[in-house]
Amino acid sequence: MLLPDIDATRDLAASLAPLARRGDVIGLVGPLGAGKTTFARSFIGALGGTDLVPSPTWSLVEQHATGAGDVWHFDLHRLERADDVWELGLEDALADGITLIEWPEIVERLLPPARLTLRLDHAGTGRTVTLEPGATWGSRLQEVARDG
Repeated sequence: MLLPDIDATRDLAASLAPLARRGDVIGLVGPLGAGKTTFARSFIGALGGTDLVPSPTWSLVEQHATGAGDVWHFDLHRLERADDVWELGLEDALADGITLIEWPEIVERLLPPARLTLRLDHAGTGRTVTLEPGATWGSRLQEVARDG
């Protein structure tokens, strides 16, 4: 799907956010500047979190209280070993929150198969996104497509 501008990325995040449930994982895959952090910020904001969502590039993880519960935002670009993610609180995030993970490839084997993966890429001045839904996400996305 084509996202012609930053507002389209924000709109996509706002439309997916209400579908998320505690225990969900959303993987954000793509090169630098593809819109992963923009998506995460808009997703958190759509759930009632703060509009001032810092990028976890340096801290590796930020936890945000929202109306839907805690949203954990991981940026694993600088993570050296997959097992280091446990020290960042991944276990708590998976158990109690909604988890957004930028650069999830490094911890792929540790993530539940029912996750939603968004593959973002550059496309001229816009972006492309491909949604790869796990089992529970597939039915939720179909429901939205029928209603929308």
